[in-house]
Amino acid sequence: METSKYLWSHPETRFEEYLSSKKLLTVLEEEGFQIEENLADIKTAFKGEYGQGKPIIGFLGEFDALSGLSQKALTDIEQAIDGQTNGHGCGHNLLGVGSLGAAIATKAYLKENNLSGTVIYYGCPGEEGGSGKTFMSRAGVFDQLDYAFCWHPSPANAIMSNKTLANFQVYFRFKGISSHAANSPELGRSALDAVELMNVGVNYLREHMPMTNRIHYALTNTGGISPNVVQSNAEVLYLIRAENLSEVNELLDRVKNIAQGAALMTGTECEIEIDKACSDYSPNRKMEEIM
Repeated sequence: METSKYLWSHPETRFEEYLSSKKLLTVLEEEGFQIEENLADIKTAFKGEYGQGKPIIGFLGEFDALSGLSQKALTDIEQAIDGQTNGHGCGHNLLGVGSLGAAIATKAYLKENNLSGTVIYYGCPGEEGGSGKTFMSRAGVFDQLDYAFCWHPSPANAIMSNKTLANFQVYFRFKGISSHAANSPELGRSALDAVELMNVGVNYLREHMPMTNRIHYALTNTGGISPNVVQSNAEVLYLIRAENLSEVNELLDRVKNIAQGAALMTGTECEIEIDKACSDYSPNRKMEEIM
C-alpha cells in the first residue's frame, strides 16, 4: 500500500519514471532480488530476479502516468493536486505494485516449499503511448521466460480473454512559409492549413475502413497563437489501430497518402515520424484455462 501511494504521489510520464522505478527497485532489493537496470537501453526499464532453474516465471509491471490527469485521491470530484499536472489515469500506480506483490509471493512459495524455479519481475516503462514492452521484446529481454503474467486494475476479478488491436503512433509535421496574414498572405504557405486538411481527409476515410479500425489524433503544435501570422510549422500526432499488423500497415499507408495530399494542397512539406508501434495481442487460451 505504501508503495502504490508513493507512485500515486509521484506520477511520471512515459520513459521518465525515474522516481517510480527507483522505488520499485528498492523494494526488490529489500526482498533479495538480483537487480539489472537499463534493459533495452531504456533508463527506466529493469528487472529483479530470484531463484534458479525452471520454470522461469515473469511478472510484468507498469508504472507510468498520463499528462494532464492530476487528481487528488479519495474523491469523485475533479480536483487537481497543487503544482502537479500528471496523474495515474487507469491505476498504473496499482498495476506495477500488484505485479510486484505477485512476484514476491511466488518467490516466497518457491522458497518455503523448496521448489526449483526462477522469478523475474520486469519494470516495463512507457505503456501509456510508449509501448515500452515492444522495445524490450525486440531486444530479447523476455526470451528466457517460460511464461509471464500481467494484470490491470478493474472493478472485477476476471481473466482478460479478448484480443487487442495493433497500432501505430505517428507524428505528422508540416513545414510551410511564414508571412503576414493581412499584408502579404499570398506569400505564405500554412502548415496549420495542412494539418486541418489532413484531419478532414482522415475523417472522410472513416466511412471507408473496417468497423474495427480506430483512428484518433491530437494537435501537438498549432504554430503559435497569433492569427495575423501564417503558421509555418504545425504538427499532429495520430494513433492508428487495426485488427492485426498487416491491416494496421495498410491503414497507415492510407493515412500517409492523405497527409501527402494535404501537403500538396497547401504547398507545404510533410515529415512523418513513427513514434512507436505495437502488435495485436493474442490471448493464450491454455493459460486462461489454468488461471
